[in-house]
Amino acid sequence: MKKSKLITNTIAGLLLAVTHSQAFGFAKGADVGWLSEMEYYGTQFYNDAGQEQDVIQILKDHGMDSIRLRVWVDPEGGWNGIDDVINKAIRAKNAGMRIMIDFHYSDSWADPAKQFKPAAWETYDINGLMSAVWWHTYDSLNALKNAGITPEWVQVGNETNNGMLWDEGKATNSMQNFAWLVNSGHDAVKDVFPNAKVIVHLANCHDSANFRWMFDGINQYGAKYDVIGASAYPTNSAPTAWQTINNQCLDNLNDMVARYNKDVVITEVGAPWDHPEAPEIISDMISKVRQVNNGRGLGIFYWEPQASNWNGYTLGAWDPNTGKPTETLDAFLEQANSYPTTRIQSRHSNLCIDVYGSGTANGADVVQWACHTNANQQWSFEPTGDGYFQIKVAHSGLCLDVFEHSMLDGGNIVQWTCSASHNQHFMKEDMGDGYYRLRSRLSDKCIDVSAAGTSNGDSMIQWSCHNNWNQQWRDY
Repeated sequence: MKKSKLITNTIAGLLLAVTHSQAFGFAKGADVGWLSEMEYYGTQFYNDAGQEQDVIQILKDHGMDSIRLRVWVDPEGGWNGIDDVINKAIRAKNAGMRIMIDFHYSDSWADPAKQFKPAAWETYDINGLMSAVWWHTYDSLNALKNAGITPEWVQVGNETNNGMLWDEGKATNSMQNFAWLVNSGHDAVKDVFPNAKVIVHLANCHDSANFRWMFDGINQYGAKYDVIGASAYPTNSAPTAWQTINNQCLDNLNDMVARYNKDVVITEVGAPWDHPEAPEIISDMISKVRQVNNGRGLGIFYWEPQASNWNGYTLGAWDPNTGKPTETLDAFLEQANSYPTTRIQSRHSNLCIDVYGSGTANGADVVQWACHTNANQQWSFEPTGDGYFQIKVAHSGLCLDVFEHSMLDGGNIVQWTCSASHNQHFMKEDMGDGYYRLRSRLSDKCIDVSAAGTSNGDSMIQWSCHNNWNQQWRDY
Protein backbone atom coordinates (compact mmCIF):
# COMPACT_ATOMS: atom_id res chain seq x y z
CA MET A 1 0.00 0.00 0.00
CA LYS A 2 1.28 3.40 -0.88
CA LYS A 3 1.57 5.80 2.07
CA SER A 4 0.72 9.48 1.86
CA LYS A 5 3.84 11.48 1.15
CA LEU A 6 4.85 14.41 3.34
CA ILE A 7 4.60 17.55 1.27
CA THR A 8 7.86 19.40 1.94
CA ASN A 9 7.76 21.96 -0.76
CA THR A 10 5.18 24.14 -2.38
CA ILE A 11 4.48 24.49 -6.04
CA ALA A 12 6.94 27.01 -7.43
CA GLY A 13 4.49 28.63 -9.76
CA LEU A 14 1.08 28.11 -11.27
CA LEU A 15 0.30 28.07 -14.93
CA LEU A 16 -1.53 31.13 -16.12
CA ALA A 17 -5.24 30.72 -15.59
CA VAL A 18 -7.11 30.27 -18.78
CA THR A 19 -10.56 31.77 -18.87
CA HIS A 20 -12.89 30.00 -21.22
CA SER A 21 -15.03 32.48 -23.06
CA GLN A 22 -17.52 31.79 -25.76
CA ALA A 23 -19.99 33.98 -27.52
CA PHE A 24 -22.53 31.39 -26.50
CA GLY A 25 -22.05 29.06 -23.56
CA PHE A 26 -24.07 26.23 -22.05
CA ALA A 27 -27.77 27.07 -22.51
CA LYS A 28 -30.28 26.80 -19.67
CA GLY A 29 -33.75 27.63 -20.82
CA ALA A 30 -37.48 27.06 -20.99
CA ASP A 31 -40.12 26.43 -23.62
CA VAL A 32 -42.89 28.95 -22.86
CA GLY A 33 -45.15 28.49 -25.89
CA TRP A 34 -48.26 28.61 -23.72
CA LEU A 35 -47.29 31.89 -22.06
CA SER A 36 -49.24 34.40 -24.14
CA GLU A 37 -52.37 32.25 -24.07
CA MET A 38 -52.12 31.81 -20.29
CA GLU A 39 -51.77 35.56 -19.81
CA TYR A 40 -54.70 36.24 -22.15
CA TYR A 41 -56.91 34.09 -19.94
CA GLY A 42 -55.76 35.84 -16.77
CA THR A 43 -52.97 33.68 -15.34
CA GLN A 44 -50.73 35.67 -13.03
CA PHE A 45 -47.19 34.72 -12.06
CA TYR A 46 -45.40 35.44 -8.80
CA ASN A 47 -41.74 35.30 -7.89
CA ASP A 48 -40.27 33.58 -4.84
CA ALA A 49 -41.17 36.55 -2.68
CA GLY A 50 -44.82 36.37 -3.75
CA GLN A 51 -44.64 39.51 -5.90
CA GLU A 52 -46.33 39.52 -9.30
CA GLN A 53 -43.66 39.62 -12.00
CA ASP A 54 -43.08 38.89 -15.68
CA VAL A 55 -42.49 35.18 -15.98
CA ILE A 56 -39.49 35.59 -18.30
CA GLN A 57 -37.76 37.68 -15.65
CA ILE A 58 -38.57 35.06 -13.02
CA LEU A 59 -37.01 32.40 -15.23
CA LYS A 60 -33.95 34.59 -15.78
CA ASP A 61 -33.60 35.14 -12.04
CA HIS A 62 -33.51 31.35 -11.64
CA GLY A 63 -30.49 30.95 -13.88
CA MET A 64 -32.11 30.60 -17.30
CA ASP A 65 -30.74 32.43 -20.32
CA SER A 66 -32.71 30.95 -23.23
CA ILE A 67 -36.30 30.67 -24.46
CA ARG A 68 -37.74 28.04 -26.84
CA LEU A 69 -40.86 28.83 -28.91
CA ARG A 70 -42.89 26.48 -31.10
CA VAL A 71 -44.32 27.51 -34.47
CA TRP A 72 -47.56 26.10 -35.87
CA VAL A 73 -48.72 26.73 -39.44
CA ASP A 74 -52.36 27.86 -39.09
CA PRO A 75 -53.37 27.28 -35.47
CA GLU A 76 -56.79 27.80 -33.97
CA GLY A 77 -56.95 31.18 -32.26
CA GLY A 78 -53.52 32.12 -33.61
CA TRP A 79 -51.69 30.76 -30.56
CA ASN A 80 -48.18 29.66 -31.62
CA GLY A 81 -48.71 31.08 -35.09
CA ILE A 82 -45.86 33.24 -36.33
CA ASP A 83 -47.35 36.55 -35.11
CA ASP A 84 -47.76 35.16 -31.60
CA VAL A 85 -44.24 33.71 -31.75
CA ILE A 86 -42.78 37.07 -32.79
CA ASN A 87 -44.43 38.83 -29.85
CA LYS A 88 -43.00 36.31 -27.38
CA ALA A 89 -39.60 36.36 -29.09
CA ILE A 90 -39.41 40.14 -28.77
CA ARG A 91 -40.14 39.85 -25.05
CA ALA A 92 -37.43 37.22 -24.71
CA LYS A 93 -34.90 39.28 -26.66
CA ASN A 94 -35.64 42.38 -24.60
CA ALA A 95 -34.95 40.33 -21.47
CA GLY A 96 -31.55 39.36 -22.89
CA MET A 97 -32.52 35.76 -23.60
CA ARG A 98 -31.21 33.52 -26.37
CA ILE A 99 -33.86 32.00 -28.63
CA MET A 100 -34.68 28.59 -30.08
CA ILE A 101 -37.42 28.25 -32.72
CA ASP A 102 -39.22 24.90 -32.96
CA PHE A 103 -41.10 24.19 -36.21
CA HIS A 104 -43.81 21.53 -35.75
CA TYR A 105 -44.94 21.67 -39.41
CA SER A 106 -48.52 21.18 -38.24
CA ASP A 107 -51.52 23.28 -37.26
CA SER A 108 -51.27 21.85 -33.74
CA TRP A 109 -49.18 19.39 -31.72
CA ALA A 110 -46.61 17.23 -33.47
CA ASP A 111 -45.10 14.45 -31.35
CA PRO A 112 -44.23 10.75 -31.67
CA ALA A 113 -47.92 9.75 -31.72
CA LYS A 114 -49.07 12.31 -34.27
CA GLN A 115 -47.44 14.20 -37.08
CA PHE A 116 -50.49 15.60 -38.86
CA LYS A 117 -50.08 17.74 -41.95
CA PRO A 118 -51.48 21.28 -41.85
CA ALA A 119 -54.92 21.43 -43.41
CA ALA A 120 -53.62 23.60 -46.24
CA TRP A 121 -51.01 20.96 -47.13
CA GLU A 122 -53.30 17.94 -46.92
CA THR A 123 -53.32 17.11 -50.64
CA TYR A 124 -49.60 17.73 -51.28
CA ASP A 125 -47.31 14.97 -52.52
CA ILE A 126 -43.72 14.77 -51.27
CA ASN A 127 -42.53 17.43 -53.70
CA GLY A 128 -45.29 19.77 -52.61
CA LEU A 129 -44.49 19.11 -48.95
CA MET A 130 -40.80 19.81 -49.47
CA SER A 131 -41.67 23.13 -51.08
CA ALA A 132 -44.17 23.96 -48.32
CA VAL A 133 -41.61 23.19 -45.60
CA TRP A 134 -39.05 25.42 -47.29
CA TRP A 135 -41.39 28.37 -47.78
CA HIS A 136 -43.02 28.11 -44.33
CA THR A 137 -39.60 27.96 -42.66
CA TYR A 138 -38.17 30.74 -44.83
CA ASP A 139 -41.13 33.09 -44.47
CA SER A 140 -41.45 32.54 -40.71
CA LEU A 141 -37.77 33.15 -40.09
CA ASN A 142 -37.76 36.22 -42.34
CA ALA A 143 -40.64 37.62 -40.30
CA LEU A 144 -38.61 37.04 -37.14
CA LYS A 145 -35.57 38.63 -38.76
CA ASN A 146 -37.58 41.69 -39.76
CA ALA A 147 -38.69 42.00 -36.12
CA GLY A 148 -35.05 42.07 -35.02
CA ILE A 149 -34.92 38.46 -33.79
CA THR A 150 -31.93 36.20 -34.49
CA PRO A 151 -32.47 32.65 -33.21
CA GLU A 152 -29.44 30.68 -32.13
CA TRP A 153 -31.08 27.32 -32.84
CA VAL A 154 -33.90 26.16 -35.13
CA GLN A 155 -35.62 22.79 -34.92
CA VAL A 156 -36.90 21.28 -38.17
CA GLY A 157 -39.64 19.07 -36.80
CA ASN A 158 -40.70 18.23 -33.25
CA GLU A 159 -40.18 14.81 -31.64
CA THR A 160 -39.83 13.20 -35.05
CA ASN A 161 -39.31 9.64 -33.77
CA ASN A 162 -40.97 8.31 -36.93
CA GLY A 163 -40.58 11.28 -39.23
CA MET A 164 -43.07 14.07 -39.84
CA LEU A 165 -45.86 15.15 -42.20
CA TRP A 166 -47.41 11.68 -42.28
CA ASP A 167 -47.89 9.65 -44.35
CA GLU A 168 -45.50 10.95 -47.01
CA GLY A 169 -42.81 11.88 -44.46
CA LYS A 170 -43.29 8.90 -42.15
CA ALA A 171 -39.87 7.33 -41.70
CA THR A 172 -41.17 3.76 -41.65
CA ASN A 173 -42.79 4.48 -45.02
CA SER A 174 -39.85 6.35 -46.54
CA MET A 175 -36.74 7.35 -44.65
CA GLN A 176 -35.61 9.11 -47.81
CA ASN A 177 -38.69 11.34 -47.85
CA PHE A 178 -38.13 12.32 -44.22
CA ALA A 179 -34.47 13.11 -44.90
CA TRP A 180 -35.50 15.29 -47.86
CA LEU A 181 -38.00 17.17 -45.67
CA VAL A 182 -35.27 17.76 -43.08
CA ASN A 183 -33.05 19.14 -45.82
CA SER A 184 -35.81 21.47 -47.03
CA GLY A 185 -36.09 22.93 -43.55
CA HIS A 186 -32.32 23.04 -43.10
CA ASP A 187 -31.75 24.90 -46.36
CA ALA A 188 -34.41 27.47 -45.58
CA VAL A 189 -32.92 28.10 -42.13
CA LYS A 190 -29.44 28.62 -43.55
CA ASP A 191 -30.75 30.97 -46.25
CA VAL A 192 -32.11 33.32 -43.57
CA PHE A 193 -29.78 32.68 -40.63
CA PRO A 194 -26.55 31.02 -41.84
CA ASN A 195 -25.15 30.78 -38.30
CA ALA A 196 -28.22 29.22 -36.69
CA LYS A 197 -27.76 25.61 -35.59
CA VAL A 198 -30.31 23.25 -37.12
CA ILE A 199 -31.68 20.59 -34.76
CA VAL A 200 -33.33 17.26 -35.54
CA HIS A 201 -35.33 16.36 -32.43
CA LEU A 202 -36.51 13.00 -31.07
CA ALA A 203 -38.38 12.09 -27.89
CA ASN A 204 -37.28 9.54 -25.28
CA CYS A 205 -33.62 10.40 -24.75
CA HIS A 206 -33.06 7.02 -23.08
CA ASP A 207 -34.14 5.06 -26.19
CA SER A 208 -30.81 4.55 -27.92
CA ALA A 209 -32.24 2.06 -30.41
CA ASN A 210 -34.69 4.59 -31.87
CA PHE A 211 -32.05 7.31 -32.05
CA ARG A 212 -29.64 5.01 -33.89
CA TRP A 213 -32.34 3.84 -36.28
CA MET A 214 -33.42 7.37 -37.10
CA PHE A 215 -30.01 8.99 -37.52
CA ASP A 216 -28.46 6.02 -39.30
CA GLY A 217 -31.46 6.21 -41.63
CA ILE A 218 -31.49 9.90 -42.48
CA ASN A 219 -27.70 10.05 -42.72
CA GLN A 220 -27.91 7.34 -45.39
CA TYR A 221 -29.94 9.79 -47.47
CA GLY A 222 -27.72 12.80 -46.89
CA ALA A 223 -29.69 14.61 -44.19
CA LYS A 224 -28.22 17.98 -43.21
CA TYR A 225 -28.35 19.13 -39.58
CA ASP A 226 -26.01 20.45 -36.90
CA VAL A 227 -27.38 19.19 -33.59
CA ILE A 228 -29.26 16.18 -32.23
CA GLY A 229 -32.05 17.21 -29.86
CA ALA A 230 -33.79 15.01 -27.31
CA SER A 231 -36.75 15.12 -24.93
CA ALA A 232 -36.27 13.69 -21.45
CA TYR A 233 -39.16 13.08 -19.04
CA PRO A 234 -37.57 10.72 -16.53
CA THR A 235 -40.68 9.95 -14.47
CA ASN A 236 -42.74 8.99 -17.52
CA SER A 237 -40.93 5.66 -17.76
CA ALA A 238 -42.01 4.32 -14.37
CA PRO A 239 -41.61 1.75 -12.92
CA THR A 240 -38.06 2.16 -14.24
CA ALA A 241 -36.26 4.42 -11.77
CA TRP A 242 -35.62 7.96 -12.94
CA GLN A 243 -31.93 7.51 -12.07
CA THR A 244 -31.73 4.68 -14.60
CA ILE A 245 -33.50 6.75 -17.25
CA ASN A 246 -31.13 9.69 -16.70
CA ASN A 247 -28.10 7.42 -16.96
CA GLN A 248 -29.43 5.85 -20.14
CA CYS A 249 -30.02 9.32 -21.55
CA LEU A 250 -26.39 10.33 -20.91
CA ASP A 251 -25.16 7.08 -22.46
CA ASN A 252 -27.27 7.80 -25.54
CA LEU A 253 -26.10 11.40 -25.84
CA ASN A 254 -22.50 10.24 -25.68
CA ASP A 255 -23.29 7.61 -28.31
CA MET A 256 -24.75 10.29 -30.59
CA VAL A 257 -21.61 12.41 -30.22
CA ALA A 258 -19.30 9.49 -30.95
CA ARG A 259 -21.39 7.88 -33.69
CA TYR A 260 -22.34 10.97 -35.70
CA ASN A 261 -19.88 13.66 -34.55
CA LYS A 262 -22.77 15.98 -33.62
CA ASP A 263 -23.47 18.29 -30.70
CA VAL A 264 -26.46 17.34 -28.57
CA VAL A 265 -29.06 19.26 -26.55
CA ILE A 266 -31.99 18.41 -24.28
CA THR A 267 -34.72 20.54 -25.83
CA GLU A 268 -37.38 19.32 -23.39
CA VAL A 269 -37.18 18.12 -19.81
CA GLY A 270 -39.80 17.97 -17.07
CA ALA A 271 -40.98 16.29 -13.89
CA PRO A 272 -44.24 16.49 -11.92
CA TRP A 273 -44.44 19.81 -10.09
CA ASP A 274 -45.24 18.05 -6.80
CA HIS A 275 -42.84 15.09 -7.14
CA PRO A 276 -40.72 14.96 -3.96
CA GLU A 277 -37.55 14.28 -5.97
CA ALA A 278 -38.25 16.72 -8.82
CA PRO A 279 -35.42 19.14 -7.88
CA GLU A 280 -32.95 16.26 -7.78
CA ILE A 281 -34.25 14.80 -11.05
CA ILE A 282 -33.76 18.06 -12.94
CA SER A 283 -30.45 18.90 -11.26
CA ASP A 284 -29.13 15.49 -12.20
CA MET A 285 -30.24 15.88 -15.81
CA ILE A 286 -28.55 19.29 -16.06
CA SER A 287 -25.38 17.68 -14.75
CA LYS A 288 -25.72 14.82 -17.23
CA VAL A 289 -25.82 17.23 -20.18
CA ARG A 290 -22.77 19.03 -18.81
CA GLN A 291 -20.98 15.67 -18.61
CA VAL A 292 -21.46 14.82 -22.29
CA ASN A 293 -18.09 13.87 -23.73
CA ASN A 294 -15.85 16.58 -25.18
CA GLY A 295 -18.15 19.34 -23.94
CA ARG A 296 -20.64 18.67 -26.75
CA GLY A 297 -23.77 18.97 -24.62
CA LEU A 298 -25.07 22.41 -25.63
CA GLY A 299 -27.73 22.89 -22.97
CA ILE A 300 -31.12 21.95 -21.54
CA PHE A 301 -34.64 23.44 -21.75
CA TYR A 302 -37.47 22.87 -19.27
CA TRP A 303 -40.75 22.37 -21.10
CA GLU A 304 -43.40 24.87 -19.97
CA PRO A 305 -42.19 25.31 -16.37
CA GLN A 306 -44.79 28.06 -15.80
CA ALA A 307 -47.71 25.82 -16.88
CA SER A 308 -48.43 23.54 -13.91
CA ASN A 309 -52.00 22.27 -14.23
CA TRP A 310 -52.62 24.40 -17.31
CA ASN A 311 -54.78 22.32 -19.68
CA GLY A 312 -54.18 19.40 -17.33
CA TYR A 313 -50.39 19.51 -17.75
CA THR A 314 -48.70 18.67 -14.42
CA LEU A 315 -44.99 18.45 -15.29
CA GLY A 316 -44.23 22.14 -14.84
CA ALA A 317 -42.16 23.81 -12.14
CA TRP A 318 -44.81 26.18 -10.73
CA ASP A 319 -47.02 25.59 -7.73
CA PRO A 320 -50.63 25.97 -8.95
CA ASN A 321 -51.73 26.78 -5.39
CA THR A 322 -49.41 29.76 -4.90
CA GLY A 323 -48.56 30.88 -8.44
CA LYS A 324 -44.87 30.76 -7.46
CA PRO A 325 -42.02 28.62 -8.79
CA THR A 326 -41.24 25.37 -7.00
CA GLU A 327 -37.79 24.40 -5.75
CA THR A 328 -37.33 22.49 -9.00
CA LEU A 329 -36.64 25.72 -10.85
CA ASP A 330 -33.75 26.40 -8.47
CA ALA A 331 -31.87 23.52 -10.12
CA PHE A 332 -31.00 25.91 -12.95
CA LEU A 333 -29.13 28.18 -10.54
CA GLU A 334 -26.48 25.46 -10.16
CA GLN A 335 -25.20 26.93 -6.93
CA ALA A 336 -21.98 25.75 -5.32
CA ASN A 337 -21.86 22.03 -4.63
CA SER A 338 -25.05 21.48 -6.61
CA TYR A 339 -23.33 19.15 -9.07
CA PRO A 340 -24.36 15.55 -8.39
CA THR A 341 -21.59 13.25 -7.21
CA THR A 342 -20.66 9.83 -8.47
CA ARG A 343 -18.12 7.14 -7.71
CA ILE A 344 -15.50 6.54 -10.40
CA GLN A 345 -14.97 2.81 -10.88
CA SER A 346 -12.04 1.14 -12.64
CA ARG A 347 -12.92 -1.20 -15.50
CA HIS A 348 -9.73 -3.14 -14.72
CA SER A 349 -10.09 -3.79 -10.98
CA ASN A 350 -13.71 -2.80 -10.19
CA LEU A 351 -12.27 -0.63 -7.40
CA CYS A 352 -13.08 3.08 -7.07
CA ILE A 353 -10.97 6.25 -7.06
CA ASP A 354 -10.47 7.15 -3.38
CA VAL A 355 -8.68 9.80 -1.32
CA TYR A 356 -6.42 7.65 0.87
CA GLY A 357 -7.39 7.62 4.54
CA SER A 358 -10.08 10.24 3.87
CA GLY A 359 -7.33 12.84 4.11
CA THR A 360 -8.38 16.45 3.80
CA ALA A 361 -4.98 18.08 3.24
CA ASN A 362 -3.42 19.29 0.02
CA GLY A 363 -1.29 16.50 -1.42
CA ALA A 364 -3.24 13.57 0.05
CA ASP A 365 -2.73 10.61 -2.26
CA VAL A 366 -5.44 9.41 -4.61
CA VAL A 367 -5.61 5.63 -4.83
CA GLN A 368 -8.06 2.88 -5.76
CA TRP A 369 -10.09 1.15 -3.05
CA ALA A 370 -13.06 -1.16 -2.70
CA CYS A 371 -16.12 0.88 -3.63
CA HIS A 372 -18.17 2.25 -0.74
CA THR A 373 -20.52 5.15 -0.08
CA ASN A 374 -18.21 7.40 1.98
CA ALA A 375 -17.66 10.94 0.78
CA ASN A 376 -13.97 10.38 -0.06
CA GLN A 377 -15.18 8.35 -3.03
CA GLN A 378 -17.85 10.82 -4.13
CA TRP A 379 -16.70 13.00 -7.04
CA SER A 380 -18.44 15.78 -8.99
CA PHE A 381 -17.52 16.72 -12.55
CA GLU A 382 -17.59 20.51 -12.78
CA PRO A 383 -17.13 21.95 -16.31
CA THR A 384 -14.34 24.41 -16.99
CA GLY A 385 -15.00 24.88 -20.70
CA ASP A 386 -13.75 23.34 -23.95
CA GLY A 387 -14.96 19.92 -22.79
CA TYR A 388 -12.79 19.75 -19.67
CA PHE A 389 -13.83 19.23 -16.05
CA GLN A 390 -12.47 19.74 -12.57
CA ILE A 391 -13.12 16.59 -10.57
CA LYS A 392 -13.94 17.56 -6.98
CA VAL A 393 -14.19 15.18 -4.03
CA ALA A 394 -17.09 15.64 -1.64
CA HIS A 395 -15.39 15.10 1.72
CA SER A 396 -12.65 17.74 1.36
CA GLY A 397 -13.85 19.95 -1.49
CA LEU A 398 -10.42 19.57 -3.14
CA CYS A 399 -9.76 18.61 -6.76
CA LEU A 400 -7.91 15.86 -8.61
CA ASP A 401 -4.50 17.28 -9.42
CA VAL A 402 -1.37 16.21 -11.34
CA PHE A 403 1.19 16.77 -8.59
CA GLU A 404 3.73 19.53 -9.24
CA HIS A 405 2.46 20.00 -12.79
CA SER A 406 4.31 16.89 -13.89
CA MET A 407 4.53 16.19 -17.62
CA LEU A 408 6.05 12.73 -17.11
CA ASP A 409 4.71 9.20 -17.15
CA GLY A 410 4.22 8.23 -13.52
CA GLY A 411 3.35 11.71 -12.32
CA ASN A 412 1.36 11.30 -9.12
CA ILE A 413 -2.34 12.14 -8.82
CA VAL A 414 -3.28 13.88 -5.56
CA GLN A 415 -5.98 16.17 -4.25
CA TRP A 416 -5.27 19.90 -4.07
CA THR A 417 -7.12 23.16 -3.58
CA CYS A 418 -9.18 23.74 -6.71
CA SER A 419 -7.72 26.31 -9.10
CA ALA A 420 -7.81 27.31 -12.76
CA SER A 421 -4.56 25.49 -13.52
CA HIS A 422 -4.57 22.97 -16.35
CA ASN A 423 -3.13 20.25 -14.13
CA GLN A 424 -6.63 20.05 -12.62
CA HIS A 425 -8.48 19.89 -15.95
CA PHE A 426 -9.48 16.49 -17.33
CA MET A 427 -11.48 15.46 -20.38
CA LYS A 428 -13.78 12.41 -20.41
CA GLU A 429 -12.98 10.47 -23.59
CA ASP A 430 -15.59 7.90 -24.58
CA MET A 431 -14.18 4.36 -24.77
CA GLY A 432 -17.49 2.59 -25.41
CA ASP A 433 -19.76 0.47 -23.20
CA GLY A 434 -20.21 3.38 -20.79
CA TYR A 435 -16.50 3.73 -19.97
CA TYR A 436 -14.20 6.69 -20.50
CA ARG A 437 -10.60 7.81 -20.10
CA LEU A 438 -9.60 10.88 -18.11
CA ARG A 439 -7.06 12.86 -20.14
CA SER A 440 -5.07 15.68 -18.52
CA ARG A 441 -5.27 19.05 -20.23
CA LEU A 442 -1.75 19.85 -18.98
CA SER A 443 0.20 16.76 -19.98
CA ASP A 444 -2.11 15.04 -22.48
CA LYS A 445 -1.66 11.85 -20.42
CA CYS A 446 -4.40 9.75 -18.83
CA ILE A 447 -5.22 8.77 -15.25
CA ASP A 448 -3.93 5.22 -14.78
CA VAL A 449 -3.89 2.54 -12.07
CA SER A 450 -0.18 2.19 -11.44
CA ALA A 451 1.27 -1.03 -12.86
CA ALA A 452 -2.27 -2.23 -13.60
CA GLY A 453 -2.64 -3.17 -9.95
CA THR A 454 -5.81 -4.74 -8.63
CA SER A 455 -5.29 -4.16 -4.88
CA ASN A 456 -6.65 -1.64 -2.43
CA GLY A 457 -4.27 1.27 -2.17
CA ASP A 458 -2.70 1.06 -5.62
CA SER A 459 -1.72 4.53 -6.74
CA MET A 460 -3.39 6.77 -9.27
CA ILE A 461 -0.77 8.15 -11.65
CA GLN A 462 -0.74 9.68 -15.12
CA TRP A 463 0.59 7.68 -18.07
CA SER A 464 0.61 7.94 -21.86
CA CYS A 465 -2.94 7.22 -22.96
CA HIS A 466 -3.70 3.71 -24.22
CA ASN A 467 -6.67 1.38 -24.54
CA ASN A 468 -5.94 -0.94 -21.61
CA TRP A 469 -8.61 -1.26 -18.96
CA ASN A 470 -6.48 0.23 -16.17
CA GLN A 471 -7.13 3.60 -17.85
CA GLN A 472 -10.86 3.09 -18.28
CA TRP A 473 -13.49 4.33 -15.82
CA ARG A 474 -17.22 4.63 -15.43
CA ASP A 475 -19.60 6.58 -13.22
CA TYR A 476 -20.85 4.14 -10.61
